[in-house]
Amino acid sequence: MVKHIILWILKEEYSDEEKEDIKKGIKEGLEGLEGKIEGLVDIKVNTEPLASSNCDLMLDSTFKDKESLTRYQANPLHVAVATGKVRPYVAARTCMDYVKE
Repeated sequence: MVKHIILWILKEEYSDEEKEDIKKGIKEGLEGLEGKIEGLVDIKVNTEPLASSNCDLMLDSTFKDKESLTRYQANPLHVAVATGKVRPYVAARTCMDYVKE
């Protein structure tokens, strides 16, 4: 199994209300991919970080193997969500992929 973890910081220009709507759209878009992309085992978006956090939301996803992650990243369904619901609103992105023992 391969874990794909992303932390995002939203752009400062958005109000708190706008950020909540953006986070909701990202969550719905990404979690909506479950069952639609081969090799994607699990996908969750956390939009409620504790005050001690320094990011706005997190993607926690699991893939069958490295090849499945590569196919997911190029899949048109994922690209549409990333292009339409994520990238326009994000100021910073941090990613960690690793093999889950």
